[in-house]
Amino acid sequence: MATAASPVDAALAAWRSVLGPDRVVTDAAVLGRYAASTSSWSTQPVAILHPHNTDEVVRIVQGATSGRVPLYPISAGRNWGYGDACAPGDGHAIVDLTGMNRILEVNAELAYVVIEPGVTQQQLSRYLLEHDLPLWMDSTGAGPDTSLMGNILERGFGHSPYGNRFQNVAGMRIVLANGEVVDTGFGHFPTAGNHRVYPYGVGPFVDGLFTQSNMGIVTSLGLWLMPKTTALNHFLCTVEEHADIAPVIDVLRPLRMDGTLRSIVHIGNDLRVLSGGSTFPRQLAGDATPLPEALRAQMRRAAGVGAWTVSGALYGNPDQVAAARRAVRRALHATRARVRFLDERKLAAGALVARLLGRTRLGRQLTAKVALGRSLFEMNRGIPNGRFLAGAYWRRRGGLPADFPVNANPALDNCGMLWVSPVLPMRGADLLRVHALAEPIFGAHRFDLFVTFSMINERALGGVLTVTYDKEDPEEAARAGRCYRQLFDTLVGAGYIPYRVGLQSMADLDNGNDTYWQMIGRIKAALDPHGVIAPGRYAGKGVSD
Repeated sequence: MATAASPVDAALAAWRSVLGPDRVVTDAAVLGRYAASTSSWSTQPVAILHPHNTDEVVRIVQGATSGRVPLYPISAGRNWGYGDACAPGDGHAIVDLTGMNRILEVNAELAYVVIEPGVTQQQLSRYLLEHDLPLWMDSTGAGPDTSLMGNILERGFGHSPYGNRFQNVAGMRIVLANGEVVDTGFGHFPTAGNHRVYPYGVGPFVDGLFTQSNMGIVTSLGLWLMPKTTALNHFLCTVEEHADIAPVIDVLRPLRMDGTLRSIVHIGNDLRVLSGGSTFPRQLAGDATPLPEALRAQMRRAAGVGAWTVSGALYGNPDQVAAARRAVRRALHATRARVRFLDERKLAAGALVARLLGRTRLGRQLTAKVALGRSLFEMNRGIPNGRFLAGAYWRRRGGLPADFPVNANPALDNCGMLWVSPVLPMRGADLLRVHALAEPIFGAHRFDLFVTFSMINERALGGVLTVTYDKEDPEEAARAGRCYRQLFDTLVGAGYIPYRVGLQSMADLDNGNDTYWQMIGRIKAALDPHGVIAPGRYAGKGVSD
C-alpha cells in the first residue's frame, strides 16, 4: 500500500505544478543561505518559493493552506539586524518575492510610482535617472539592493522630506490567506481614477494592518515620490562634548515642527561616524574591548569628529534654502555646535584642496569628509549608497570585504549585529537619558555603543542602538545576546518602546494580558484561521497561529 504524502511533500508537489521545479528550491546549500543571520539566531526553512506575479502568490497561499504549511514572505531578505531573511520558526517555506520586480506605473505629473516587492532602491533610482524624470525617491542607508517595499512594510525611515515612508503609500494589493486579492484605498472600485492620490479611500483604513504584521502578502503598492528641488544644501553639526547634544535637539525641534527642517535629521555618536570608514582596530587595541578610551579619542582627532555629529538636508528653491540656512544658524548660535553647510560648489572645492594636500593628515581628513559629503548628497537625492552599511562590519574578522560596498551582504559576510530601536520624545533630556541607560549595559558586556537618533517626524526621535560583535567568537556572540536582552528590557521598562523589533523579540511585546494584542489575534484569526502566513511574526502571546 502506498504511503500518503506528508503535508510538506504534498505542498511542494502543488507548488511545483504552479511554479515549475526550478522555482521551488529545496537544495540544502540554498536553504542555508536563507538561514544566515546577523543575529546568531536563525531558523531553517523547508523550501524557497519564487513567484513572478500575484496569481502565483495566490496559488502558493492556497497550496499552503490546504497542507497547513507555514509561509514566510520576504521582499529581498535584507532586513539587517532584525532577522534578515529568516522566518520566526523552523519549517516555513520562504516566499521570495524578488522575482516580482516590476515598476508597474510611473506618473511624473502626480509624482508617484506603483511597484512590486522585488523593486530595489537602486532599480527605482536608476529608472528615474535614465528616464530623466523630475522626481526623487527616498533612500535609506541599508544598501542599493534592499527592497523599497520591504522597508516600507517594516515602517522604516530614510533621509528626505519623504523619509517617513509609510506615510507616502497610496493603495496596496494584498493576497489573503484564503487566496482572495484585496485592493485597499479606492483601488477596489473598478472606476477609481483617484486610487494613488488619496490613500485612505472610504470606510475603514486598513493599510496599516499589513505593515509589521502577518495578515497577508502585499504584492504591489503605490508610492509618492518627491519632486526635484532647484536647490539642495546639506548641513553637518559637530558637537565636541557628549552633554552638549541636548540643547541642539531642543533648538532644532521647533524648526522640525514648523517645517523649516523638512528632511529627517540624523544624530550619530562618534563611533557611528568612525565606523563608516573603518573597522575595529585590532592591531592597535589587541584583545581590549570595548575600544580603549585613549584610542577612541585618537581616532576622533584623526577623523576630525566630535562626540556627536548632526546631519540633515535643506530642500527648496534658492530663497527657501537660504532662509532655512539662516534659521538653522540662528537656532544653533546659542549652543556649542559648529555647523557647516555643504553644496556642490563647496564639495568640488574641498576635493581640489584635498588633492593638493595629498596624504598629509589634513589631506586624508578632507578626502574622507568630501567622500562622506558626496554620499550624503546622493542619499538626499534618492541615490542609494552602500557605504553606510560599513558599521555592520565593525567586529568582523578581516574587516570590510575587498569589493565593499559592492554586493555587501552582512548576513552572508558573517557580520554580527543586533539592533534595538526605541522611540523617544524629541527632547534633549530624553536622548541623554536613553544614552545613560544604555552606556553601562554596553560597558558591562564589553561592547562599543553605536547609536543614532533620527528626527523621524516632527515630535519623535527614532533611536538605533547597535550591538556589533564577532560571530566567529562563541563567547562574544553569547555576550552580545545578553547585552541585547538587557538593553531591550531596560529601555522597554523605562518607557522607550521600540518602533521595530527583531524576530527574537516579537513575543516579548506582549505581557500576556494586553488587549491590543488580543484584538490583533482576533483579526489574525478572522483573516488567517489556520495561521499559514508568517506565524509568530508581530503576534502576541498565544496568537501566533
